[in-house]
This record gives sequence, C-alpha cells and structure tokens, in this order.
Amino acid sequence: MKFLDEAKIYVKSGDGGPGSISFRREKYVEHGGPDGGNGGRGGDIVFEAVNDLNTLIDFRYTQHFRAPNGQGGAGRDRSGAKGETIVIKVPVGTQIIDEDKQTVLLDMIEEGQRVTFLEGGDGGFGNAHYKSSTNQAPRKKTPGWPGEERPVWLRLKLIADVGLLGMPNAGKSTFLSAVSRAKPKIADYPFTTLHPNLGVVKAGDIDFVIADIPGLIEGAHEGTGLGTRFLGHVERTSVLLHLVDCTQDDPANAYNVIRKELELYGGDLANRREIVALTKMDALGQELTQAQADEFEEATGIKPMIISSVAQQNVETVLYALADIVKSDRDNKAPAPDNNEYAEPLPDYLNEADGHVE
Repeated sequence: MKFLDEAKIYVKSGDGGPGSISFRREKYVEHGGPDGGNGGRGGDIVFEAVNDLNTLIDFRYTQHFRAPNGQGGAGRDRSGAKGETIVIKVPVGTQIIDEDKQTVLLDMIEEGQRVTFLEGGDGGFGNAHYKSSTNQAPRKKTPGWPGEERPVWLRLKLIADVGLLGMPNAGKSTFLSAVSRAKPKIADYPFTTLHPNLGVVKAGDIDFVIADIPGLIEGAHEGTGLGTRFLGHVERTSVLLHLVDCTQDDPANAYNVIRKELELYGGDLANRREIVALTKMDALGQELTQAQADEFEEATGIKPMIISSVAQQNVETVLYALADIVKSDRDNKAPAPDNNEYAEPLPDYLNEADGHVE
C-alpha cells in the first residue's frame, strides 16, 4: 500500500428539507385544518479515528463527501426523514486543517474518537407550525436551512513512542529491521527511505512503536533533500533516537547538522528527550569506534552509545534505555486516581462554593 500522509478533501453537510403546505380534508371529519409537516434535518459530516488505517491513500481517489439532504414534510403532520450521517474514517493521529494549511481544526489522537465536524441544516416548517387561534388556515411554509460546506486538509502524524533521526545512510532502517518485524528498504545509497516506516518493539514488559523517517541533510528546513515534511511523524514521540554513522570523517558535525535542523523546524522537537548512538561499530572495530566516541563526546559534551545493528551489538541496551523513557512518559501522562470517594468532608467554616474561608 502506498503511503500518503496529506490529502485535500471537500465536505458538505446536507440541506434541511422544506416544510409542507397541506390541509386535512376527510369526509365526515369535522374541523379539518392545516396538517403540513416539517422538513427533515440534513445529514451531518462526522470524522472518526480508527486504528486499522495507517495512510490517507483512500482520499486520493475519493475527495468529495456530501451528506444527503433532509426529505420534505408531507400532509397528515408527517415530518420528512433526516438525511443520513456521513462518517469519514481517518487513521489515528490525523489532523483536520483549514484551507490555509495552518489552522488545526481537529486532532484525532485517540482510537474511536468521533467528532461531528459539520452539522446538517435544520428542516423547514410546514403550515401546521404556523396555525393559531388567529391564523387558522396558514398558507406559509419555509424551505430547509442550507448545510455547511468547506474544503479541508487531512495531515497524518503517526502515533509512535520513539522517533529515529539521522543523516541519510546512518543505519536507521537497518536498526528498525533488526529490532522489529518491519521490513524497510535497505540499500547502500542515500535516501533509501522515502516514506515513514513503523515497527513494534518489545523490551522486557514494555511494548513500544518506533518510527523511521527519511534522512535529513543540511538545509532540510528550506526543502533541501526531502525537507522536513516527515518530521511531523515524530512530533508525538516520547524520545528521539539519534543515530550517527561512526565510519564518517566527522560524526560530531553530522550530529550538529541534524540538531540545527530540529531547532529551525520548531514543534518543540529540539527539546525532546534524546539518546545518541554511534552505529556501524562492526565496520571499524571496538577500538576505533571507541576513539570516535571519545572525540564525539569531547566535541558535543554528549556520551553516545555504541551499537551495531547488523551484528546485534549493544542493541538490547539501547532498547531498554528507550523503554525506560517511554514507560516514564506513559506514567506521567496517566490520569491521577480519583480519591474523592475517600476524602474527608470540608469543615463547616469553609464555603462550599469556592473553598475559601468565610
């Protein structure tokens, strides 16, 4: 399935049905009168977040969503049927953005989240609505109210616990394939990864999701290379795993380039917790890799981990370090227990309304 993380769609809720003008005329029935029913309400547009989707590719082929109009009213005080609600299913993590591509209207971050985005128009009134003691034979009805219509952008930000960062060919896809069942494309040339990949990893009792995004290069914030288009997929992560190729001439410079791009991108990514690891230690050997790590620490002030995804060296240590941060972040986000059931009642001298001393 082709990955698509952005799509433009057009949505319109249904118009309300018109009211009816009708009079009751039955043989042998006295006191006939107006009995025109009201029109039905137009259908709503609803967005629902589901877990069994991971791309917006369906919206490339279906871009217009129109809810049915409400049906018109009828005689015998019969109201028109309501228009059917249109439910648009989107992957968890999808943002609904205004046409300016800046204003976030909805953020669908929980499975099963369901939001009415556009409400259908109200139905019009039939002449029975207008009858009164002074107007016993009204010949008035109203059309239904129009629904709402607007174009919106859908932007998918993957829900992951760990984000992989690094220059092209830093070993991100190799790491993901080594620690999970994901099968990203791996080759010995830059920009092998052209779209994000996800992998589920288990470390001890903790399961978490790792997102691998295409490599960044200097000037990415200006659109160089693949730009920063895919950085949004790691905005929701608890921790970033920054992989640096230790076989290059200046690993510290490669690290600083990516850090600069994160700061220019914004989105609080530069302040996200981070673990740095030098990769491909199997290519240099233990001594040369350690020498690179010492130079890296001296230049950046950060002590990196040393790993080899191919040889599975120190990979488990990195996973457990990531799992500790993910678990800590989940614990901090968990709602506090409600202990009100066991709380003692307020003293009489406290105001029940605001808790201040009288």
